[in-house]
Amino acid sequence: MGRVILDTLRAPYDDRGVWASLTPEEARRLAGLLLSEAEAVESRTPTSGPHLAVVPLHGDACAVTVRGHALRVDQPVTDGGQDTGPTPVELFVASVAACVAHYAGRFLERHGLDRGALRVTADHTMAADRPARVATLTVDVDVPGLPPARARPLEAVAARCAVKNTLEHPPAITVRLRDDGRAPRPVGSSAAGGDQPRR
Repeated sequence: MGRVILDTLRAPYDDRGVWASLTPEEARRLAGLLLSEAEAVESRTPTSGPHLAVVPLHGDACAVTVRGHALRVDQPVTDGGQDTGPTPVELFVASVAACVAHYAGRFLERHGLDRGALRVTADHTMAADRPARVATLTVDVDVPGLPPARARPLEAVAARCAVKNTLEHPPAITVRLRDDGRAPRPVGSSAAGGDQPRR
């Protein structure tokens, strides 16, 4: 298998040249990380634009930066991707589970219980018909040793997390196309159908 050679060239203060030998996959991952980190650094500047940005890396993979935090999304190999990260839908499911975990964790801390014992898992199914969407989403909260008297209140608090509330009271979503630096123009909304990818 061929390898990608990264040579940073020798500087006067170097004892020897600095280089790395990478497989093509390692080189792609490094390139993705570098792009993602560059985007993250740029996004830390208040005037640099929106607090969330997505840039393509290779194939279906994209780098996502949120307030300087770098994430990556991709598609499974079975769907034509390289499986270098979760799918956007999986991140969506993860956001619900993480939000439930946050609310549950805060509840446990307020009542002097061990937050470290908390485990939250989630599973979902996709709808069989169009439009492409999540049909079911189940979030399970497990707190070993939770006093029975705290079970119902914890469940109620966890069920009121901000992401779940958003799904139950959906925001208006507008997708806009920015063209040649001119004002963005809407191309779709939350009520629009159209051709949508599976994940």
